[in-house]
Amino acid sequence: MRFPNVRSALLLSALAAVQPTSAEEAMLSSTSLNSCQLNSQFTASLFNVVYTPHNNSAAINVVATSSIQGYVSFDVSVVAYGYQIIKQSVDPCKLGLAGLCPMTAGNIPLKFNLEVDPSAKDQIPGIAYTFPDLDATVRVVLNDTKTHESLACVEADVSNGKTVNLLAVKWTLAIIAGLVLCSSAVLNGLGHSNAAAHIASGALSLFGFFQAQAILGMMSVHLPPVVQSWTQDFQWTMGIINVNFLEDIFTWYQRATGGTPSTIFDSLTTVSVQVEKRGLSVLPDAALNVYRRSASLLPRAASALSKRGNITTGSGSYIVYGIQRVAFRADIESTNLFLTGLVFYCLLVVFTIGGVAAFKGYCELAAKKKWMKSDTFLEFRNGWLTILKGILFRLTLIGYPQMTILCLWEFTQVDSPAEVVLAIFFLVGMTVTLGWAAFKVVRIARRSVAMHRNPAYILFSDPHALNKWGFLYVQFRASAYYFVIPVLGYTFVKSLFIAFAQGKGNVQAIGLLLIEAGALIAASVLRPWMDKSTNSFNISICAVNFINSIFLLIFSDIFDQPALVNGVIGLILFFLNAIFATVLLIMVIVSTTLVFYRKNPDGRYQFMADDRTSFMKSQSQLTGTTELDALAATARGDKGGYYKPGLDLDDDNESISSESMRRQTGAARLSIPTGLDNQGHHQNQRRSLIDPSVPLFPASGSSSRSPSPYGPPTTGAFRAQNNSTPTGFRAQNNASPWQRGAGYDH
Repeated sequence: MRFPNVRSALLLSALAAVQPTSAEEAMLSSTSLNSCQLNSQFTASLFNVVYTPHNNSAAINVVATSSIQGYVSFDVSVVAYGYQIIKQSVDPCKLGLAGLCPMTAGNIPLKFNLEVDPSAKDQIPGIAYTFPDLDATVRVVLNDTKTHESLACVEADVSNGKTVNLLAVKWTLAIIAGLVLCSSAVLNGLGHSNAAAHIASGALSLFGFFQAQAILGMMSVHLPPVVQSWTQDFQWTMGIINVNFLEDIFTWYQRATGGTPSTIFDSLTTVSVQVEKRGLSVLPDAALNVYRRSASLLPRAASALSKRGNITTGSGSYIVYGIQRVAFRADIESTNLFLTGLVFYCLLVVFTIGGVAAFKGYCELAAKKKWMKSDTFLEFRNGWLTILKGILFRLTLIGYPQMTILCLWEFTQVDSPAEVVLAIFFLVGMTVTLGWAAFKVVRIARRSVAMHRNPAYILFSDPHALNKWGFLYVQFRASAYYFVIPVLGYTFVKSLFIAFAQGKGNVQAIGLLLIEAGALIAASVLRPWMDKSTNSFNISICAVNFINSIFLLIFSDIFDQPALVNGVIGLILFFLNAIFATVLLIMVIVSTTLVFYRKNPDGRYQFMADDRTSFMKSQSQLTGTTELDALAATARGDKGGYYKPGLDLDDDNESISSESMRRQTGAARLSIPTGLDNQGHHQNQRRSLIDPSVPLFPASGSSSRSPSPYGPPTTGAFRAQNNSTPTGFRAQNNASPWQRGAGYDH
């Protein structure tokens, strides 16, 4: 049969389902029919329709349930990006549709191909077939022809099969982020610590922005299709990666530990899945119809039902939103999502350990076979266990947002008792580990301030502390060593809102707005990162995250704005974040590439104002002294070089380091005059571990240096009584440990 009405053909052709068609073939499709009215007397558990303009046909597969009897008319409207482009009344009797004229109560299975008038395709703009993630909806209201009473309302979202959710984009982003992080590690191993710190800081900030994009997609606020697909490109940063055989293992594990896996993908041939994008006002009604069998319900009841498993409507179809929406779009059962993220994080840790160990073995073999110079990667080879520990700490920091959200969300799902235990173990373990590391950094910095009036001294002069704890503070200026604590608090509070407020879009939107506003203000006022360019890089990320939170507040419909506003804001969010992410990628790639083309990579970056480069051992500053340092270490009996053996959580004395400092203390004690020893009252005074012969002190006895902001020195009186000048002290103690063995004691 043929459509006599061109507009009717357009309307029905816009209702389409994904069928096995060519990717280049133009089509319009829909996979679910959603209820848009309370007490709707017409519902569909299965709705698959596809329109292909090249053969002017629409394939329809519908399983509907109707309690309507008699003759009805259809008020059909087509809305694109919130703008209504078509509205028309259609009489099914004139179309000759069996079962709809008149309508009868009961199940109505419809599966047929419908021939569409060729002129219909001319009325559809060509961009409708090409623009990715089309935001278009067809709504049909069924009215009684006699009383004109609205009996039912259904709507279907339209797609053209084009999307920005592309596998190639995910692989590209992952490879770039991985290469940049590896580049910073290589530079650090070669001794270019200044360049490595800048590159690592940029890579971590970029990865954090990717995670923020993924978190946007986990919000239960309704999102336009293009925003859903865009955020899906970054879900790999949260460990949400679909591997079929692993999903089978996760399902088996869940059953074996007392859980009940969801089977949403097994029922797609008979049940539709509604990907929520317009709001949660319809969701509570549909959900409670299953459990309460009532005509209406309150939003609070729906949010309580959404805490476990997939929500079903009264027609039997599923509704997914928030974290469940992310799982569905990734082709992962929602009950497998926690294990998926957990296992991929663990795999990342295992492969990293294996990679570091393999690289250590290769370096030793290459040095033995003389494939490379014996001093290449010498610092890494001598202290690779400490460096590995620092890498594992950094992986803990990178994976903290992912695991915090998934573990907290698992508490609301309880997929199985064993998974809840895993969630508790990883959440508590990672939180305590990072908290302990932050505590250690604060103690080391305070010890450095007490002894040397500068937090950078021990934080950056001790290679053991730098390689082990540096992941928490190296991206910040020395005086902002504490800033990792607000960062961890920001991550944890944000995760609480994402995990526990699923189904409460307004709460999530307002909470995220306040959190991002606080982060932006703190970053702009404190400017804690290492230099001006790094501060600008991170503040711009905070600004975009704040703008995104404003957009999410608009999507929550808290302002009751027209649907057109949501459609336009969705496009703005996509283009803003796509352009910004591209700019960040280009900046990181160019910066990393230029470093490798410079003879002195550290020279590309200006020295930080906190004088960390005065304490850090940089290859560009100590070129040619490696062998002398090794000889000096041998003469002093330091068999392990800068590192001590053992992979332990050492105490402060060991962290601060170092046998060299202990030797300085011992030398200072040997140089104390005998008279003071007999008096005894100087014996118990705290002595600074710094050697006065280090060029941090003036050459004369007068103090021309400005007072330290960290307080007055504690050893001035003692030095005044025993040494009139630093030169006299040097004469008694020979050259300082910083100079011995490096050619300065001649």
